[in-house]
Amino acid sequence: MEIKFIAGFAVITKQPEASTSLYREILGLPLERYEMTDYHFTDNFPGAHHFGVWPLEMAAQSCFGEDKWPASIPEPTATIDFELADAKSVALAVQEMKAKGQDFIHEVRTEPWGQTVARFISPEGVLISLSYAPWLHEKNA
Repeated sequence: MEIKFIAGFAVITKQPEASTSLYREILGLPLERYEMTDYHFTDNFPGAHHFGVWPLEMAAQSCFGEDKWPASIPEPTATIDFELADAKSVALAVQEMKAKGQDFIHEVRTEPWGQTVARFISPEGVLISLSYAPWLHEKNA
């Protein structure tokens, strides 16, 4: 077997209206409704450049500087990084989303590996990053 790319990713939610609002209205993804259902989607959206298995302990360290995920925040079972054009774009996107009422786990910062990132939890418990990873923007990336 040779897997070529991530063909799709969908969040599974008990709050379809809240989740659709986040992804379509706040993040601005071009979601359309599928044939009189609550399923919203977009096809042919640029794909993932990274797939990983991230231990919760490492995610907690990255988000909070601690080895344990705080009990007051739902433990994520997935993460999505939405890549932006540059570090300044990440900061501007955070401001824009905060103006629309979105709370963040942490503000914009640069990780030790060079990624500029701000993170929040979606209604269905997905850890979402607004990100700028310079190596993804290199000429041959």
